Amino acid sequence: MLIRPVILLLTTLAVAGCTQLGMGPSDVRAPIGTLPETVDHEAIGEVLLQADEQASAGNYDTALALFHDVLEDDPTSAPAYIGIGGVYIEQGSYAEAEPAFARAAKLEPRNFYAQFGHALSLQMLKRFVEAVRVYHRSLTIDPDSPKANLNLATTYLQMDEPNHAIVFAEKAVEVDPGNGPAWVNLGVAYERVDRWSDAADAYVAASERMQPTPELMINLLNMLVRQKRYREVINVADTIQKLRDDGVSMERKGWAHFRLGEYVEAEEAYRAAIEIDDELWRAYNGLGCSALNRWLLSDRTDEEAKMEARDAFRASLQLNMDQAKVIRLMLEYGMRR
Repeated sequence: MLIRPVILLLTTLAVAGCTQLGMGPSDVRAPIGTLPETVDHEAIGEVLLQADEQASAGNYDTALALFHDVLEDDPTSAPAYIGIGGVYIEQGSYAEAEPAFARAAKLEPRNFYAQFGHALSLQMLKRFVEAVRVYHRSLTIDPDSPKANLNLATTYLQMDEPNHAIVFAEKAVEVDPGNGPAWVNLGVAYERVDRWSDAADAYVAASERMQPTPELMINLLNMLVRQKRYREVINVADTIQKLRDDGVSMERKGWAHFRLGEYVEAEEAYRAAIEIDDELWRAYNGLGCSALNRWLLSDRTDEEAKMEARDAFRASLQLNMDQAKVIRLMLEYGMRR
């Protein structure tokens, strides 16, 4: 069973479906100090500050009302539009956020917060081609922005363009090497182009910079399996079990032990996998191979081992009939299905 790569959107806001980000809407709004010089009203600056505080406190309706008050006095206030977009993104209302950020970007084309917020809202609306264009625009303003580089890499991954993603995923970890999600995205990008060793290294780096999750460790496990790094597979599988019971990783642990000739440990791992999930047909195959191996090592005298192998293969075929190799194996060794 292949576990799909985990794609983390490192946005400046809490985005549905992502890991904990712990960031607020003020991160995507322009600082109050960036008000255009033509707006020289202390009152407007004070209202913007109040709106920002209300948004940060989660009082979104109050914040929106205050931002709209600003626009009544100054319809060209980019910070007010950025603030409105930030609140809508915090609420998950991406369709409402997009035109607010678009307006801000039109008013102040060189405002990073406007361009980044617009790109983010487009990305969350799955308008990926437009999002890529606007993320690139934001990077012309701040080429070293870890957020923009990471989100651009993520967008390319969502478009299934990993080669383009790698460039910006590498930049994201270069400018912010302590960012765990950035290393995850880099690992995903490498994995998509079959750079398995590089992907494994990136996942290890991610695990050193963020709280390891089962999904992250499973990604790492898959890369180690592809490289046949058996001992490391076993160690990572054990780590995953400390995070949660996971039958798939236990099955992979059994596979690694079997390849190392550690047949007793392999059988134990396969049985543990089935105890966790009794529909893992690969684990039944592992049990079947372990029992078959015991029968062959006994010079084919251990009939009990042969019957164990037969029963395990039968159980596997009941879960997945499309296994020509298993059927041939049973026929070759005289195991009636």
